[in-house]
Amino acid sequence: MTAAHADSGSASAGSGPGGGSSATASQEARSVRWLLHDFFSGVAGVLDVVVVSSDGLLLAAAERTRRAEELSAIVSGLVSLGAGVARVLEMGRMKQTIVTMDRGHLIIMAISDGSCLGVNASLDSDLSQVAYQMALLVERAGHALTPEVRSELHRAMAAR
Repeated sequence: MTAAHADSGSASAGSGPGGGSSATASQEARSVRWLLHDFFSGVAGVLDVVVVSSDGLLLAAAERTRRAEELSAIVSGLVSLGAGVARVLEMGRMKQTIVTMDRGHLIIMAISDGSCLGVNASLDSDLSQVAYQMALLVERAGHALTPEVRSELHRAMAAR
């Protein structure tokens, strides 16, 4: 476990993993939050994690995500740009975007419902491992992200 994860609690928006009160959250919302927390705490080098709706709203973030709102806006913009590129080049849907910077990476993966997962990872992280674990998370979370759950997650994030 990296130092970034050594003191990680749960994902945020309240008291339960991923945010919101676990006592009042639906089973599906708790499942999405738990998956996000498990990913964040279990994948070395992950610094920030957000789930963003297809219309750019922050749905969930790992508790230690420092700039969840800013990161969700960046992720939304990059997804929009990637979708435009895919459309112009007639290459199908955008599935993944990676931005590599001097000190880290931003990896974005589409989720089947149109939302996306954004992960900020350290430069020394194993990108293949991060991407593999992201793909697993996208597959698992995609089934749970119904319109009702997306709305519930967004309300919980807005309330924090």
